[in-house]
Amino acid sequence: MSWRHWVLLLAMLAIIWIVFLFPAIPQDEAYHNFADHRRLFGIPNCLNVASNIFFLIVGVMGMRFVETIPTGDRSPFSDSVDRWAYFIFFLAVAVTALGSAYYHLRPNDDALVWDRLPMAVGFLSLLAAVVCERTTPKNGLRYLVILPIWGAGTVLYWRATEQSGQGDLRPYVIAQFGSLIAILLLMALFGPRFTRGSDLLVSLGIYAGAKAFEAGDRAVFSASGIVSGHTLKHIAAAISVLLDSAHAKASLSSSAARKTERCRQLTPRLRAVAC
Repeated sequence: MSWRHWVLLLAMLAIIWIVFLFPAIPQDEAYHNFADHRRLFGIPNCLNVASNIFFLIVGVMGMRFVETIPTGDRSPFSDSVDRWAYFIFFLAVAVTALGSAYYHLRPNDDALVWDRLPMAVGFLSLLAAVVCERTTPKNGLRYLVILPIWGAGTVLYWRATEQSGQGDLRPYVIAQFGSLIAILLLMALFGPRFTRGSDLLVSLGIYAGAKAFEAGDRAVFSASGIVSGHTLKHIAAAISVLLDSAHAKASLSSSAARKTERCRQLTPRLRAVAC
């Protein structure tokens, strides 16, 4: 392994060590008490439920994009692992729309499992996609298998410990926030095979804004009287995913442009064969 790999590994081990310095983190039951309880059109907590439609839209858009482009030199997906990593990510986003809508109809721990399961898979599949881009698809295949399964496992572990009376969210915290830190480290330590990595950075920034809306759920609702922070969190997080799709689309255009430029530099005979 290169020094960059060692820095990444040691940083992630340090994060895990720091999180487990804290005692077990049970689920706060007050979490389920959102600011906006309004029933509209017969739907309880209507805006928190309905705003999940944006996850479904961007998830389906992302999957359709992944399905319609080839692999190879003219694609950001130079290997099938790249394609599967992004497809699983967008699929998880679409399923999150269903899980989150179900949870918000009647918020409780049992329903929260179905909200968090696809989110955890999504976070870790996005991490696997970035590993593919920043290192090699071979490493990505390994992580594409391991990471989403581990993400789902952290949710199941939390629920099992909650049912035993000793709830522990620490692994889930690592899956969600540790994966985002790992993506930032990968971007800092390894150069991209694609271009416009700034799209991904902006996407992460918008997601941070979504978490801020979530934390300010009541304050936003009190100030606006119309929409709550949690509803805005859903919308901002969906925009974040939309930028991830834009990141892949921009990579496609850049890959095609690079190949066109290479072809221009070849002799006519070689160009006929290679291009």
